[in-house]
Amino acid sequence: MSFQCYVDDTQLYMAIAPTSNWIDVASRLQTCLSDISSWMRSYFLKINQEKTDFIIFAPKHRIHHFNEVSIIFDGNKIKVSSCVKNLGVFFDSVLNMDNQIRNITKSCYHQLRNIGRIRPLISESACKTLVCSLVTSRLDYGNALLYGICTSSLTKLQRIQDTAARIITRTKKHDHITPVLVNLHWLPVEHRIQYKLLLQTFKALNGTSPLYIQELVQVYTPRRSLRSENSMFLVQSRARTKS
Repeated sequence: MSFQCYVDDTQLYMAIAPTSNWIDVASRLQTCLSDISSWMRSYFLKINQEKTDFIIFAPKHRIHHFNEVSIIFDGNKIKVSSCVKNLGVFFDSVLNMDNQIRNITKSCYHQLRNIGRIRPLISESACKTLVCSLVTSRLDYGNALLYGICTSSLTKLQRIQDTAARIITRTKKHDHITPVLVNLHWLPVEHRIQYKLLLQTFKALNGTSPLYIQELVQVYTPRRSLRSENSMFLVQSRARTKS
């Protein structure tokens, strides 16, 4: 079983095959949790049951098989969740990121409404500073996870950026927004996501990213001498998209 440890948060996770026996999987999880609980009791610590979440990620056509699944932890039944929050990002069971998009949209529009109310009283520079710290930061946080989301979800995020640009420059609703974004030197949301991925890849190749990210990025080395051996091509991992 694998794990990730943060400041005050620990995550256990394991990969299971579609044909796995859930009783065996649940037994392994419960045994591990029991060991953790025993260790904590020996040091006079207690796990907060209310903050303990349990989620199964699966393809959309299989997720309904796990609706009634649960595990026993310290005598309490923990039911499977449809969405969990991880370091400020919402993950749903089918990884379509809809909950994360809704959370970003709600918080950003709340901040934009407040900024819009005081816009006549502040300068454009001050307004841009507010938008960058309260809105753009939310759009950019964890945005590499949004690569490949559906166009409708991407459009919702782009509308937030367009609204922020209109508030800063006091552009009318029906005026074309592209020249405004160019003038502000703002990349569209889709390109900001791509930029974040490229930046992480660059850091991984140059050894400035965490080790677990560096292990995911491997330079392609041909078996024999080819013209492409110095082109810095990357190894594309194989993945089954059907099951």
